[in-house]
Amino acid sequence: MLYRLDQLLGWPIAASDGELGRIKDVYFDDHRWTVRYLVVDTGDWLSGRKVLIPAVAVQSIDRERSVVHVGLDKQQVKASPPIDTDKPVSRQHESEFLDYYGHSYWWSGPLLWGATAYTADPLGLMPPISNAPGKHGEAPIDPHLRSAKEVTGYHLHTTHDPMGHIEDFLLDGASWAIRYLVVDTRNWLPGRHVVIPPQWIKSVDWTERVVNVGVTRDIVEAAPEYHPELDFSPAYAAELYRHYHRPAAGGGLAK
Repeated sequence: MLYRLDQLLGWPIAASDGELGRIKDVYFDDHRWTVRYLVVDTGDWLSGRKVLIPAVAVQSIDRERSVVHVGLDKQQVKASPPIDTDKPVSRQHESEFLDYYGHSYWWSGPLLWGATAYTADPLGLMPPISNAPGKHGEAPIDPHLRSAKEVTGYHLHTTHDPMGHIEDFLLDGASWAIRYLVVDTRNWLPGRHVVIPPQWIKSVDWTERVVNVGVTRDIVEAAPEYHPELDFSPAYAAELYRHYHRPAAGGGLAK
């Protein structure tokens, strides 16, 4: 099932012994476009301290009650290594953080989450990119963690023309992979939204806040329109991939 990021923002995080706080942001790695951490504002509980919760700690997402359940308790989170969520998270801090929670390094193996099969992508929707460890256990391509809220608003450029800006992300609730970028094309196609899988991204200029995709503007203009208020159905996904002449993929979106 797919979830809109703007849908999850503000949802409470429930530990085994009470509420930890509410989701304020997520950090994803810019190599595999997978959410690695939830940024949680603890509110009055820890005097407004923001903490990171590893995405692998999520046990379930309760769509009906709009709650995310994690396999942690409040004392674990309270005693977790402090990380300044307003600054980049270094690999050293990330290693210490994962060591504390007893999770394996997501960059240390061939699967989406390293050496584990927790999110091994059973549907086969992710590109065949290896996560095999390099020197000092780091990935061959050094990924960086990016704030989804920071990347929201980046401009999308097709092969020759600007096309719109990133408005939202569609997240896979099972693997936490970002399956699609939701692009608002209002400046070029008034009122229209389209979606682009991150696998189609050719490059990202993080300084200029520009995402470049390897498709032409006219193809995007003729793409099936995405309606954020409706379910992302398998039928829509099939139509989308047929339009772009790409291998089919599926998925559903919770309202």
